[in-house]
Amino acid sequence: MGLRKAKVVPFRTAGELDAMAAAGAVVGAALVAVRAAAGPGVSTLDLDKVAEAVIRDAGAVPSFLGYHGFPGSICSSVNDVVVHGIPSDETVLTDGDLVSIDCGAILDGWHGDSAWTFGIGELGEDDEKLNEATRTAMEAGIAAMVPGNRLTDVSHAIELGTRAAEERLGRPFGIVAGYGGHGIGRQMHMEPFLANEGKPNRGPQLVVGSTLAIEPMLTLGTVETSVCEDEWTIVTDDGSRASHWEHTVAVTEDGPRILTNRP
Repeated sequence: MGLRKAKVVPFRTAGELDAMAAAGAVVGAALVAVRAAAGPGVSTLDLDKVAEAVIRDAGAVPSFLGYHGFPGSICSSVNDVVVHGIPSDETVLTDGDLVSIDCGAILDGWHGDSAWTFGIGELGEDDEKLNEATRTAMEAGIAAMVPGNRLTDVSHAIELGTRAAEERLGRPFGIVAGYGGHGIGRQMHMEPFLANEGKPNRGPQLVVGSTLAIEPMLTLGTVETSVCEDEWTIVTDDGSRASHWEHTVAVTEDGPRILTNRP
């Protein structure tokens, strides 16, 4: 009688993780440059040009540009746009905007993928709470990236992190339905899909070297979204604001390793 070998989340060697971290460092540098350039009167297309310059100057290639036809080097998602916002000279930032920047780069065949959300000028109290909750939900998911856990242990940790933030911050948040993280390596989007909520102890096992892009998306209202006419931009159905945070993370014997660190 044969035994079925337990499935695992795809893993990399130590050298391959270092190569992914090099790609991730390019992404981190691009995100920092974009945030520094962002301000009132700046368009999201301006920010796209900043990111592309940083990526190419590092000898890397923007992984988003041309991906299934996507026209930008970043996704620039403002206010009620959850993800996949197309950079445009018509989208000009103003004080109080909540801006999510998602960025990817390919270096020596390896991918890095990361996102963060920040305010232009002063954010309202609810926006600040939303952004803090999303960041801490991501951190909860990262903390679950340890050998022996299973895929949905990370999903469950993100959900619990969200609920803990609700308790701490005194208001509810919506976990966007149908979107989540993913495997990553020689391709940007690989199996398995990583939900941002769910029951624990299901799915493939995490082993040393397993890599995932962990990316919670929370809103101030609904969990439901729609795709705009451009076939990319995802917006909340009720117009509520959204936040999106993402890191590429590896499982190691010494704990989770973030591969998309920012300088």
